[in-house]
Amino acid sequence: MNEIQSNISNQEPLIGFPDWGESKNWFFKDLKVHFRVTGDESNTPIVLVHGFGASSDHWRCNAEIFASQGYRVYGIDLIGFGRSEQNLQGKIKYLDNKIWAKQLASFLDEIVDVKRNGKVILIGNSLGALTAITTLSERPELIKAIIAAPLPEPIFVNPIRNLFPSCMYKVKSLLIKVFFNLFPLKPLVNLISKTKLITLALQSAYFRSILNDNFLKRIVTTPARRPNASKALRSMCIGMSSRENAAKGPSIVQKIKSLQNRPPILLIWGKQDKLIPVFLAKKLVKLHPWLKLKVIDDAGHCLHDELPTVFNQIVLKWLKNLNTSN
Repeated sequence: MNEIQSNISNQEPLIGFPDWGESKNWFFKDLKVHFRVTGDESNTPIVLVHGFGASSDHWRCNAEIFASQGYRVYGIDLIGFGRSEQNLQGKIKYLDNKIWAKQLASFLDEIVDVKRNGKVILIGNSLGALTAITTLSERPELIKAIIAAPLPEPIFVNPIRNLFPSCMYKVKSLLIKVFFNLFPLKPLVNLISKTKLITLALQSAYFRSILNDNFLKRIVTTPARRPNASKALRSMCIGMSSRENAAKGPSIVQKIKSLQNRPPILLIWGKQDKLIPVFLAKKLVKLHPWLKLKVIDDAGHCLHDELPTVFNQIVLKWLKNLNTSN
C-alpha cells in the first residue's frame, strides 16, 4: 500500500522559536551560505532543505527532535534565501533547482563530509524537495534516502515533451527575461513583506490559521526586507521560468527511476494542500509505484511546521524501518 493516512492526533498549536542549533557560514562559489547544525557529529547526517520564501529557521519544530533521536542535523539556507547571499555579484547568473542542487552537493561534500560520515538523508519542503531530488539525479552516491514533503511540479506528471522548435524556446526565454527585468519586483516585495499581505500569502500554505504566529512571519519577512531580496527574487523568477524540460520535476523523477541503486523516497503530503493538491501526489505514485506516499489530515503545504509532532513521528518511524530493513 503506497498511501498511508496518518491516524496520529493532529491537535497541536503552531509554536517554536526559529533559532535552533549552532549558526554557521560557509562559501559556495564565493557566496556566503548560512546553515545550522545540531546533534552529535558521529550520528547519521540529515540535511533539511527549506521551501520557497523560507530558510533553515522553518525547521524550528523538527531539527532538535531529530537530533534527540540520534541524528546529526543540518539546515541549509539556499542561495537567495534566509541569511545566505542575495547579491549574486555575477558569480551566478540565474537561480534554479540545478544551481541549488550544485550548492547542496558541495555542502554534502565539504561540510557534511559524506565520505567520512556516510550517505545523507535529505528532507525537503516543496522547493527544497525539488532541490533534493535534483541533487539525487546528479550525485546519487551522496544520498541514502529522501523525504519530500511535498514534492512540487507534479502537475505534468508525465515527462514533458518538446513540442516547439528550439528557436521558439529561445524567444520564450528572451521574453521572460524582458518581463521580469521590467516588472517592479522591489516595491512588490516591500509591499507584501511590510503589510498584512504577508499573512494572506502565508495562509495559502497552511490549513490552520497563522494569524498570531509572529515567529513564522519573522522567518519570512526578515530575509524579504534585506537590500538585495528583490534582485534574488528576479534571478529566481527568470531562472525557474526559463529552465529546460530536463530540469523540471517530471523529467527528474524519470531520470531517478532509471538509477541502478536508487535510494528510497518517501512523499509526505498535507491532505488540505491548496498549492499542490493531494490528488496529484496520488497520480504521481500511481505512475511511479516505487515512490511511497503518506498523507496527513488537517495539514497544508508546510505540513512539517503545521503539524510537527505528526510529521516528526512519521519521519522517524520510516527511517527506523529503513534501517531495520537494511
